[in-house]
Amino acid sequence: MFVDKIKVKIKAGDGGNGAISFRREKYVDKGGPSGGDGGDGGSIYFVGKSGLTTLVDFRYNRTIKAANGENGQKSNCFGKKGEDVYINVPIGTVVKNIDTNRIVADITKDGETVLIAKGGKGGKGNAKFANSRNQVPRIAENGDAGENYNALIELKLLADVGMVGFPSVGKSTLLSVLTNAKPEIADYHFTTLKPNLGIVSIDGEFDFVLADLPGLIKGAHEGKGLGISFLKHIERCRVILHVIDMSSRDQRDPYEDYLTINEELRSYNVDLEKRPMIIAANKMDEDVSQLFLEEFRKKVSDVEIFPISALTREGLEPLVKKLYELVQTTPEFPLEFNEENFREYTLEDKQDTSEFFVKKDNDVWVIYGENITRIFNKINMSSDAGVLRFLKVMRGLGIEDELRKQGIKEGETVRIEDLEFVYYE
Repeated sequence: MFVDKIKVKIKAGDGGNGAISFRREKYVDKGGPSGGDGGDGGSIYFVGKSGLTTLVDFRYNRTIKAANGENGQKSNCFGKKGEDVYINVPIGTVVKNIDTNRIVADITKDGETVLIAKGGKGGKGNAKFANSRNQVPRIAENGDAGENYNALIELKLLADVGMVGFPSVGKSTLLSVLTNAKPEIADYHFTTLKPNLGIVSIDGEFDFVLADLPGLIKGAHEGKGLGISFLKHIERCRVILHVIDMSSRDQRDPYEDYLTINEELRSYNVDLEKRPMIIAANKMDEDVSQLFLEEFRKKVSDVEIFPISALTREGLEPLVKKLYELVQTTPEFPLEFNEENFREYTLEDKQDTSEFFVKKDNDVWVIYGENITRIFNKINMSSDAGVLRFLKVMRGLGIEDELRKQGIKEGETVRIEDLEFVYYE
């Protein structure tokens, strides 16, 4: 089964909570805080694997989840880190965060390991808050939540040369004689229902990857026929091999076929005109083909044409040599991402905790923002000490100054998440 697009839920592990604990040992003169830190949550990684060609494994596992970190323990024992998750994916896999419309990863190499979602950092235990002024801290941090989002995982095949053309022009046959691939071949339309890849190697001299893309028809870029489901696979190809049936077996005009397919490629809008194209005039073993080829050459003079017969294998060597030459001299065409929509995750990323927003909702001043929520969730609010620490952190961020600036008065209510308090100078 060929699956090249699927939606999954990504959930990295949450960090463990820090512990509040004090040493109480019989023969130890002085105790003290001994709460250990929580363990970091597990992260999720995708690994490019050259032997894979489909995303079918995700079809049966729509949630990818890493383990949470363990909570800290007494006696300064740290919680265990959640186990990281590594998942093999085909080369050419693109991961998109549906919630933010940002690209998370574009995996293009065998063995490439990409961080897809970071595990949450473990919270500090109360031992970390001890100092000369506060020798008995009764506060600890909760662990950060692991990254959590809905992802679109899409496979865009990596091939040096992509074959395009109408159904039944002989692309599958050509692939089968040039490579070790074994695509389905039959005398009816749309026998190719999935892209097929093969490595071209003649006399051990010419090596490149050739892709047989499913047959296109007029309106493919709008979803007709096999539509854009497979048009997208040409985005990464360096060279386009346009296969045309010169025998006109289906009463189609080879020149009209050529124009139609080119228009579909242009309409798909991936700058395909930047890629070199050559034409394989196939089925030249039939008598009528030579007449159609002569007419075709009169109308198409700007593209190199190679008369071939995939069935009898005539004319294949010059075609392969030309394709190899173009592959060697044409740069790769990586997917073009808008920088604003690309997010490369690294373990060293630090979140800015300074941004916040203030608004007045009826008689209540509301403080909100992504980083405010993160801080609120991180501090253990179950004790007075935790609440006081949170308010101190908020003051340090300049929230109190901003409230004064916007005209808050004594006795008015301030809300941060589900915490409400009355403001006093």
